[in-house]
Amino acid sequence: MRKCTLLDEKAKKTMLRKLPHPLNICGVKENEEVNGFTLSWVTQASFKPPLIVIASKADTKSHAMLKTSQVFAVSFLEAGQKDLAEKFFQPQRRVGNKFGDVEFYLGETGCPIISASLGYVECKVTGSLEQGDHSVFLGEVIAAGIHREGESLLLKDTPWEYGG
Repeated sequence: MRKCTLLDEKAKKTMLRKLPHPLNICGVKENEEVNGFTLSWVTQASFKPPLIVIASKADTKSHAMLKTSQVFAVSFLEAGQKDLAEKFFQPQRRVGNKFGDVEFYLGETGCPIISASLGYVECKVTGSLEQGDHSVFLGEVIAAGIHREGESLLLKDTPWEYGG
């Protein structure tokens, strides 16, 4: 039996990068202000009630908005929408009904939903954990919609690496 001793940094990075990461856009709001960022840490946590978990970088405006409003929307991107994910690597602010040239509309929570996405879920935060450089938010799905069919965009389908 192999004994594990100290943390092997190379092994840690290699193995954590094997976790599947969907690339989506997370829309947040605070009062009338909206924002969006690329979200790569999201998973379903429960069927009844429907719960998902997301992670947000702790030192960002979007994180602060999410903490204040306690709502968010996840717009699911299609495999060919790498350019859209890239636009939101830096948080995007509203210009009328667009984030730059990206059209959106406001959902039931008031959070932005990307019009060209496959669909979306909207959530109210029911719990959070703030440790490390990201915070984890547990959200109950309170609204959902399908715009069209397609395959989801995954980090492994891009030249980017995240995690580890």
